[in-house]
Amino acid sequence: MVDSKQQWKAWLYLSPAIALLLVFTVWPIFNTVRMSLLEDYSGLKAAAGAVFDFGIGNFQKVIQYKRFLQCLKNTVLLCVLTVPVSTMLALLIAVALNSIKPLQKILQTIFFLPYVTNSIAIGMVFAAMFNIVGSFYGTENEIIVTAGIINNVIEFFGGSPVNWINYGSTYAANITVMVVYIVWNALPFKILVLLGGLQSINKQYYDAAKVDGTARRRVFSRITVPLLSPMLAYVIITGFIGGFKEYTSIVGIFGETMGPPDDAGRLNTMVGFIYDSLSTNKQGRASAAALILFAIILVVTLFNNHVIKKRTHY
Repeated sequence: MVDSKQQWKAWLYLSPAIALLLVFTVWPIFNTVRMSLLEDYSGLKAAAGAVFDFGIGNFQKVIQYKRFLQCLKNTVLLCVLTVPVSTMLALLIAVALNSIKPLQKILQTIFFLPYVTNSIAIGMVFAAMFNIVGSFYGTENEIIVTAGIINNVIEFFGGSPVNWINYGSTYAANITVMVVYIVWNALPFKILVLLGGLQSINKQYYDAAKVDGTARRRVFSRITVPLLSPMLAYVIITGFIGGFKEYTSIVGIFGETMGPPDDAGRLNTMVGFIYDSLSTNKQGRASAAALILFAIILVVTLFNNHVIKKRTHY
C-alpha cells in the first residue's frame, strides 16, 4: 500500500498512461455515442458548420440498409462455424504437443508462426491456393485450366476442380474457404493458451489415473477437460469476440470487393459495413453500426459467460 501522504507521486507516475487512455479510449467512446445520436452526421458537414438534430435516425438507417441482414448473417455464420471447430482442434493439438517432449519447442514455434504473420499476406496465400489461376488454349485449341493447389489435390484424388472464389462461385464455396482460413489463423493463439494450461495441471492426477488403469479417453474427458475449463472458457469467449470483428481475413482473400467479382459485398461483415460507411463520410451511420455490433458482442459474451461459468472448475 502507498502511504496516503505519498499518493500524489503514484498519480503523477500514472498520469501519462491515464492521459493516453482518456484521449485514445474514453473520448472516442463518448464521441461515437454522440455521433450516433446526431441525424445524418458527417465530418465534412460538421467542419462546414452544419447543425445536426438529435435522434435515432442513424440506427434506423443501419437496420433498414438492404444488406444489413446479409452482413449480420455472414458475421454470425462465421462465428458459429469457426469458434467451435478451432477450439476443438486447438485442444486436440495442444494435448498432442504436450505429450511430445523432444520436438515440443520446435513444434510450438511452427504452430505459432501464423499468429505473428500479417493477416492480409496470409489471405493472399490462401486466395492463390483456392484460386483457379487461369486458362489457356492447348495445342489442339482445347481450353486448359490452371488450378490452384487445393484443386490440384482434389484432381489428384479423382475429383473435379471447384470454383472456390472466382467469378460464378457459390456462397457455400466462399464460406468454406473463409472457414478454413479463419480456423487455421485462429489456431496458434488458442494452442498456446491451452498448452500453457495443460502444463500447469498437477501431474498427480494423471499418475493416479495411470495406477487405476483409467482409459485415455476417460482421462481426457474427466481430468484434462475439467481442469482446463478456465482456459477453454477464455478462448471460447475471446474467439466469439474476435469472430464478430472479422474483416481482414475476407479482404485478404477477396479484396475490397468482399466477395467474388460478380457479387461484390456478398461476404461483407458488420465491421466491413462500418468501414464502408466511414469511407463514404457517413460517420453517424458508422457509429450507430459500431454500437449495434458492441451490443451484440456484449449480449453474446454475457450469455457465453453465464453458460460456461456453470461448467468451469477453478
